[in-house]
Amino acid sequence: MPSPQLPRAVFALDPVHLPLLFPPPLMARLRQAAELDPALVVRDFTDPAAAAALAEAEVLITGWGCPHLDAGVLTATPRLRTVLHAAGSVRSLVGDALWERGITVSSAVTGNALPVAEYTLAMILLAGKDTFTHRERFRSTHAYPSPVETAHTGNVGRQVGIIGASRVGRRVLELLRPFDFTVLLHDPYVSAAEAAGLGAQLLSLDDLLSRSDIVSLHAPDIPETYRMLDGERLALIRDGGVLINTSRGALVDPDALADELVSGRLHAVLDVTEPEPLPAGSPLYRLPNVFLTPHIAGSLGNELERLGRIVVEELERLGAGAPLAHEVRHADMARVA
Repeated sequence: MPSPQLPRAVFALDPVHLPLLFPPPLMARLRQAAELDPALVVRDFTDPAAAAALAEAEVLITGWGCPHLDAGVLTATPRLRTVLHAAGSVRSLVGDALWERGITVSSAVTGNALPVAEYTLAMILLAGKDTFTHRERFRSTHAYPSPVETAHTGNVGRQVGIIGASRVGRRVLELLRPFDFTVLLHDPYVSAAEAAGLGAQLLSLDDLLSRSDIVSLHAPDIPETYRMLDGERLALIRDGGVLINTSRGALVDPDALADELVSGRLHAVLDVTEPEPLPAGSPLYRLPNVFLTPHIAGSLGNELERLGRIVVEELERLGAGAPLAHEVRHADMARVA
């Protein structure tokens, strides 16, 4: 019997990411699952040099740096039937024209959720030990803290509030299970029974904020969550509470948050901000109660290979006639990141 014809695929992303997404062994496996030119990486769908390959492409392998897939792109790719995204959210990538044509979309968002959850767990544990405060104090005093100064330090019985049972949020909930935390959850799409199954107590947003020592944001950036933590809600967090944001800066009122942090009432671990990055004059760079990182919680370095591996596995499923394991459906777009 003749071997089945491999689907024709084209890379569409910033080529700087390609070697980390698909190191040589994984690239070899990819080329066994699809017919593609590894030297052709499209950034401009109007580039004449890419026209012939795009006209034959059945699969686009996209990633960071891929332009929005609008009607013009679909005109250039008349045979396109599948988009495999080697990154997280596809919200800025796909639009109505793609859904209307019935193109299947898959995302490596599950793979990208893991390092975000790991970062979050690390920050929760460090925040519970009051690590950042003790570090700043040790820098200036060179002295070990007294029992009085550590009386409220520790992770036993900490109330940790998770906002959003997203893929990241669920992974964080899973990682928190071995620890002596009381875990609270707010998500309007989750029932109390489901929350209990995730190891958390379901609460309203206001109740979660008022009861939590540490609040971690994992909700999607959609109109319903815009500025969900405004000044009134930030004020509900108890004095000395910690806000961790690895989601999107738009979920928090930046002026209200800055006021709380400048006053010293709250602490924050911020991997995302609004705007991003913050202007050079922002006080948040200098505050001892703020730990800022430059959007590093998601996949970086060797973690990108995990995203590439998800894409290769999806291609192998396509070749075997099996359903995609990480399909993104149009109906989900209203409530996912």
